[in-house]
Amino acid sequence: MTPRADTSVPPDAAVRRFGPAQRWVHRATAALMGVCVVTAACLYVPQLAVLVGRRDLVVRLHEWAGLALPAPVLLGLASRAFRADLRLLDRFGPHDKVWLRAALRRDKRRSARPAGKFNAGQKIYAAWIAGAALVMLGTGLLMWFTRLAPLTWRTGATFVHDWLALTVGVVLAGHIGMALGDPEARRGLRTGLVSRRWAEREHPLWRP
Repeated sequence: MTPRADTSVPPDAAVRRFGPAQRWVHRATAALMGVCVVTAACLYVPQLAVLVGRRDLVVRLHEWAGLALPAPVLLGLASRAFRADLRLLDRFGPHDKVWLRAALRRDKRRSARPAGKFNAGQKIYAAWIAGAALVMLGTGLLMWFTRLAPLTWRTGATFVHDWLALTVGVVLAGHIGMALGDPEARRGLRTGLVSRRWAEREHPLWRP
């Protein structure tokens, strides 16, 4: 049963969705991930490699951006609000199963997709991208420090790193595409505020 909305607050009133810590972590992580993706493209696409040149510099940018990728999240752990959001992202409830079933059926009715502060799709994306980043970091270290492991391990690490990088690029493109289709969600990450009407429509179980 969907909880009743609080009619004492105007539907267009702004409610806080993210604080400074969450927004900073998202921006910093996005910037580092962007550097990783762009430099990887410059290393593996021949046309871009010729256009950019300076391969050694591109390699160094790629390596250091990859090493720094976990830093924003680790620093964000100092924020209580950020830790609270991580706990929400890490927990799946019965309503998330309902959301996933509706998504698989392509049922776009809002009533069929109950969600708290984060919907099931956002939770799965967050878990997948976090795991992928750790695997990319581990395989990247094996490729960078050649004495850490024997040749067969490094060969396997290169294979995993390259194909996972391609998968990450595709998933990120989908993530960006969905963000472009929801200006109010982008506003929430940019300013921290969203309209109450949007929150009740997209995340009916969330109580700001």
